[in-house]
Amino acid sequence: MIHEFKKVWKPYTIGLLWLLGLLWPLLGIHPDGTLSFGTTFTVWLYIAAGTTTCLLLYIMNKSGSLDAVSRPMAGLRDTVGEASGKVPTWVWIVLLLAAAFCYPFLTGRYAQDVATNVLIYVCLGLGLNVVVGLAGMLDLGYIAFYGVGAYTYALLNIHFGMSFWVCLPFAAALALTAGCIIGYPTLRMRGDYLAIVTLGFGEIVRILLNNWMELTNGPNGLLGVKPPSILIPSFEGGISFEVFYLKKLHFLYYIALALAIVTIIAVRHLNFSRIGRAWESIREDETAAELMGVNTFKLKLLAYAMGALFAGLAGAFFCARMRFVSPESFTFLESAMVLSMVVLGGMGSIPGIILGAAALIVLPEVFREFETYRMLVFGMSMVVMMLFRPAGLIPAKRMGTRGEEKE
Repeated sequence: MIHEFKKVWKPYTIGLLWLLGLLWPLLGIHPDGTLSFGTTFTVWLYIAAGTTTCLLLYIMNKSGSLDAVSRPMAGLRDTVGEASGKVPTWVWIVLLLAAAFCYPFLTGRYAQDVATNVLIYVCLGLGLNVVVGLAGMLDLGYIAFYGVGAYTYALLNIHFGMSFWVCLPFAAALALTAGCIIGYPTLRMRGDYLAIVTLGFGEIVRILLNNWMELTNGPNGLLGVKPPSILIPSFEGGISFEVFYLKKLHFLYYIALALAIVTIIAVRHLNFSRIGRAWESIREDETAAELMGVNTFKLKLLAYAMGALFAGLAGAFFCARMRFVSPESFTFLESAMVLSMVVLGGMGSIPGIILGAAALIVLPEVFREFETYRMLVFGMSMVVMMLFRPAGLIPAKRMGTRGEEKE
């Protein structure tokens, strides 16, 4: 145990001192120009005590000092895992669907609003998973297709009076077309160069939406977008149909749930198809895949277009839910958030991405009271997660390892 502690005490101490220097400007500098140190030092002591306890427990576990406790716990975990593995998969799916269906009846408006946000990001995360998790292309401008879908619905609904259900395929098709237009000149690049170019195209789309006053109304955004609607029969003075707008949160929640289910089914079928396996071969080694006869450029373009399609669907629903759209909703920070969900949950893993989206949307809401430094805690949590579970919360079962990574 002493040997293990000697290896980590120096970087751990440097990290604590760095954290103290980072906390002081946040908590010790006040708007009126006065300086204080007491609050910063108190918060830092709490963090230091908690992290020191976790570090000692980790070192004791690595050295074998906690075997008397960890072995029974590991045995219990294995037993629970074996018991749950004997339950058919369809039973778990039915239970999850039943819980998702009953969720609005058991919660209030705030919880329903957060759940709807989670479902939107599930669609975005699964779409980006096709690009990053399956095909292995780092895309930093993915949120641009989200904006294309949102503005497509807004413009068609405001100027032509088209309903949400009619506009949905148009939003998906236009986002897919945008993916092809952007992807065709960029996907011949690899690695960091591809990431920089996609970041640039994402910013080009956002600036275009912000400056094209005649079409998008610029930074003022578009108002007057109608929510989703359905036709219901009316028997007053004969049989006719009336338009019923789905404005209430639980109706919007069910629409988001339906879109998320459709996205999950589509991505799963793509994953286990011949195209999905070709994408995985490109992800593992693009040169070897090309030598084996895989048309890497066309399949990468297809992955980029499919990811854009799911983002377009999510964008159309986002616009219908908010009934307003502006360029501020499609910044680089949103692309980084969706990419974080994919990496945190596990690239290529559908359950992992669902869990990652839920974690990154729900946890900031839970810790809203600590608004001053909740993003600092969020960043620290991401760093710890990448150190101890670099493959994600629920890693994909089919994820290869390259030769240079083993070395």
